[in-house]
Amino acid sequence: MTFSDYLLDTVLILLVVRQVREARFDRFAVLLPLGITAIVAHSYLHSIPTGGNNLILIAALTAVGVAFGTISALNTRVRSDGGRYPLVKANATAAGVWVFSMGSRMAFAIWASNAGGPSLYRFSVQHHLDRDVWTAALVLMALGEVVTRTALLAYRGHRVQQVQPQPQLVTV
Repeated sequence: MTFSDYLLDTVLILLVVRQVREARFDRFAVLLPLGITAIVAHSYLHSIPTGGNNLILIAALTAVGVAFGTISALNTRVRSDGGRYPLVKANATAAGVWVFSMGSRMAFAIWASNAGGPSLYRFSVQHHLDRDVWTAALVLMALGEVVTRTALLAYRGHRVQQVQPQPQLVTV
């Protein structure tokens, strides 16, 4: 892994950790995680291997990412600031699931790049997996998690803002 890989993973982890304190869920809070995952996808997702059991692994890890994103989003409180923006506050479960999933992907990449390479190769051969499938599956897992969490929070924030009466200007 390169320095930029570590940096992107760390920024994604910090996005939720910073929401342990209540934070405004504005356009920036939506676009930043989506932008980071778009950069990661563009950098690493050059193809999606479809032979052998590759699609099974990709679907399984993407589903795990979507589940983690859902759990994290549903364990984040969303309320209105009484005005323009929804406010979000991640509880320990939301932050823990997010940090665990992002950290696990980083740990797997480090393990696979170092001591685990031969074991991963043997496992891949035994289960008819292409060498490039791991990168695609892990990137799609992260993408599923980030997009799901962000979309659910945006939806919940939109709903909360609709329920709150918007201040009206009164002319005298």
